[in-house]
Amino acid sequence: MTTPSRHWAQHQERGSFWLMKLTATLVRLLGRRVLSPLIHVIVGYFFLFGRRARRSAWQYQQRLSAWNGGQTPAPRQWQVFRQFMAFADALLDKLDVWNGRLRLEDIEIDDPAHLRTQLRGERGQMLVGAHLGNLEVCRALAELGEQVTMNVLVHTRHAERFNRLLGEAGATNLRLIQVSELDPVVMLQLSERLERGEWLAIAGDRVPLHGARTVEVDFLGHRAAFPQGPWLLAGILGCPLNLLFCLKLQGRYRVTLEPFAERVQWRRGQRDQVIAEWTTRYAQRLAHYCSQAPLQWFNFYPFWKTDDDASA
Repeated sequence: MTTPSRHWAQHQERGSFWLMKLTATLVRLLGRRVLSPLIHVIVGYFFLFGRRARRSAWQYQQRLSAWNGGQTPAPRQWQVFRQFMAFADALLDKLDVWNGRLRLEDIEIDDPAHLRTQLRGERGQMLVGAHLGNLEVCRALAELGEQVTMNVLVHTRHAERFNRLLGEAGATNLRLIQVSELDPVVMLQLSERLERGEWLAIAGDRVPLHGARTVEVDFLGHRAAFPQGPWLLAGILGCPLNLLFCLKLQGRYRVTLEPFAERVQWRRGQRDQVIAEWTTRYAQRLAHYCSQAPLQWFNFYPFWKTDDDASA
């Protein structure tokens, strides 16, 4: 698959670090109550002038509604605006996380398989999340709960700068690691971290900017490209793989931990088929959780291969 010329990372890479630094400084100085109107004004501005983002949100809502038989509303301008506002609220909640205002008691943890009891195991595992809800809240698992070191695998070039900001905000068990390419040095580093009992976390619904390996599977009734990275990592590292979602339901965050694959493995010549199967299963689970919180999927760029039927 050829990487699109206008990749999402090209729009976010330049300003994301400085935006986070500015926002973290402002929230320390002013607090959430003062900053909340400003955040909503900024997001409202992007709604008004971000035609591409509006079209993408419209298309997502349209396909979700068709996929689940109308259980979620068909898109209207107001519904699309509400998705943007949900993103603003998620940003404000992230500020609370960075500043230690979110307590473990404020989070409901849905863990029927008791994966939390494995967080302090001798060897770590992998968590695959999505840009659905607020994965930042899952810092509570690393910082407030089991005190396990969580390595968040990201595609940004500014991982070390983000780590300094996280440290300034008091995060001692959370670290970002840049994994734009799965080279031997990175793989060795990740393997060593797993052996020390640390956990890895990665999003399964965004394609990296450089060296992207993707697979196209059905998502909400249409073909979409997903990264191969999480499944390649799990197969090469030989570690269990679990799903992690954090949705805000009725004003309260629910973190769901779900076992997914004890091992991802393939025989010679079967790797692409095996990865496609696991990606398909992941896309099905992602669709399920999108139906639970339809306005909390924050991929504001054309996710599907074509956007002919999007309009807004």
